[in-house]
Amino acid sequence: MLSQEEGNFLVKLARKTIEVYLNEEKVLNVPDDTPNTLKEDMGVFVTLNRGDDLRGCIGYPEPIKPLVNAVIEAAISAATQDPRFPPVKPHEMDEITVEVSVLTKPQLIEVDKPADYPEKIKIGEDGLIVETRFYRGLLLPQVATEWRWDAEEFLSNTCMKAGLSPDCWLSPEVKIYQFQGQIFQETPK
Repeated sequence: MLSQEEGNFLVKLARKTIEVYLNEEKVLNVPDDTPNTLKEDMGVFVTLNRGDDLRGCIGYPEPIKPLVNAVIEAAISAATQDPRFPPVKPHEMDEITVEVSVLTKPQLIEVDKPADYPEKIKIGEDGLIVETRFYRGLLLPQVATEWRWDAEEFLSNTCMKAGLSPDCWLSPEVKIYQFQGQIFQETPK
């Protein structure tokens, strides 16, 4: 678990990274005052919201690089490479709220039969990854809460995020992972 101070550091770093990249076309270096805990490998997503609308969201579900480096890379990608949106323009940053979700390592959910999955999911705490063959979809823990989904709706929407049918989670070939996230964000504009 990170402290609120460490989370605030990451949110400020994500915003500064995006602003420097958009205005100067430079990638920010890891700040010298980065706490050591933020240099550990962790999964992370950077989410950009404009009012109530998503404006970009990209990250690393697995802990494959130091958190501080992952935040810098994910911030730039969320602003410029999310295929669902055009790249953010510098003038938009005044209207964008930055959110950083630091993730635990995804764990495979073990069930006797697929119909048992909903019992294993805690809405508001768990994020989900649905995976089968070449398909993979991920939804962060806060998505189910924001949309007021129950566990079955959360599973179905994660399947659709992977490009699969909403009931794919009932197939024994599908693997479902859960993870938790610590969410840090700016005060919405």
